[in-house]
Amino acid sequence: MKLFAIGDLHLSMDPKVEKPMDIFGYKWVGHAEKLKKNFDENIKEDDVIIICGDISWGLKLEEAMADLDWIKSLNGKKLLFKGNHDLWWQSTNRLNKLYDDGSMIFLQNHAAFLDIEDKKIAIAGTRGWICPGTDGFTQQDFKVYNREVLRLEMSLKEAAEANPDEIVGVLHYPPTNDKKQVSDFTELFSKYGVKTCIYGHLHGKEGFKNGIQGILNGVNYKLVSLDYIEAMPLQIL
Repeated sequence: MKLFAIGDLHLSMDPKVEKPMDIFGYKWVGHAEKLKKNFDENIKEDDVIIICGDISWGLKLEEAMADLDWIKSLNGKKLLFKGNHDLWWQSTNRLNKLYDDGSMIFLQNHAAFLDIEDKKIAIAGTRGWICPGTDGFTQQDFKVYNREVLRLEMSLKEAAEANPDEIVGVLHYPPTNDKKQVSDFTELFSKYGVKTCIYGHLHGKEGFKNGIQGILNGVNYKLVSLDYIEAMPLQIL
C-alpha cells in the first residue's frame, strides 16, 4: 500500500454544471483525462489517495454525484476533505452513507487510520482558511479561521490518542499567509508531531509562490493542487 495526495480536481461532469477549467491555462486542458491516465498507470487498488478539497463545482449534492462516482471509479481508496468551492458538501454522516464499501471516506473533525508497511498512519485535517497577516483579513475571517483551528485540533487530538507511528496533516488552504509566517495551523501541526502536511488551493505561477514548501518547525509542507503537480498524485508514503 502507498499513500498519495492531490487537491483541486475541480470536476464538473454533471451536464447542468458548466465550469470548463481550460480557460485557466494549458495545464487544465483535459485535466480529468490526464488524471484518469495517471491513476490507471500509477495507482493500485490497495493504495490510498488523499483529496484535499475543491472536488466538484456542483452547488448541490445531486450535482456533485457524477463527479464523486467518477472519482470512485478510479483506482484506490479515497480520503476526501472539503474545499472552499465544495458547496455541495453536507454532513459527513450523510456523505459517508453514499458509498458503503469504504472506498470513499469523507473527513471533517475526525482522523482516519491506515496500516502502511507495518506502521500505523493517521490522517488528520480540515479545510482551513486564510491566515492572519493576509491582506484584507477581516474580523469575519478571524471567526472562520478560529473555527477551522478548533476543527484541526479535534482531528489531530483523535489521531494522537491512537498513538500512531506517524501523523499526516491535511488542509485545503495553505497553512500560512503569503508571507509564510507561522499560524495556529502550523503551531498545531508541530505540537502534535506531524511529519508531513499537504495542502492545495493555490493555482498558477503567481499563486504557487505564495505557498510554503519545505520544512517549518519540523513539519514538511507540500503543495499538491492539481495544476502544480500536473494531475499526477504525489506519493507521500
